[in-house]
Amino acid sequence: MDKPRILHLPTGDSRNVQRLGPYGLETLIPESDELQMTAYRVTIEPHSTTAVSHHRIAEELYYVLAGQGTALLDGVAHTLMAGDFLRLPPGVKHGFVTQSEPLVMLDIHSPGSRPDRDVYFDGAPPSGFADNE
Repeated sequence: MDKPRILHLPTGDSRNVQRLGPYGLETLIPESDELQMTAYRVTIEPHSTTAVSHHRIAEELYYVLAGQGTALLDGVAHTLMAGDFLRLPPGVKHGFVTQSEPLVMLDIHSPGSRPDRDVYFDGAPPSGFADNE
């Protein structure tokens, strides 16, 4: 494998944002540059409740950049605000509820996870996600 390249992605490039249900998923590490992890800027629309999902392999880290909301982690509600951090080991069922403004988070998976890889939903997946079952 060639030496990995250094990445610098300026914020706000809508070409990197994929709409998936209530999510805006901005890929921060292009799949062609992926090594051991994936990273996204996730924006969840205001007044939204996401589907509950989990990862069988990936550990997931979230850092709240802006907005407020609630994380539902294995059925337990956790209030979120800018600056909060979440670590979700594999298997933790999670979903989000937003308030009157978008919830924006940095989302890192190790090993990497993509909408068509290692994402499992309780029920039908939102538009744009693969049905991994």
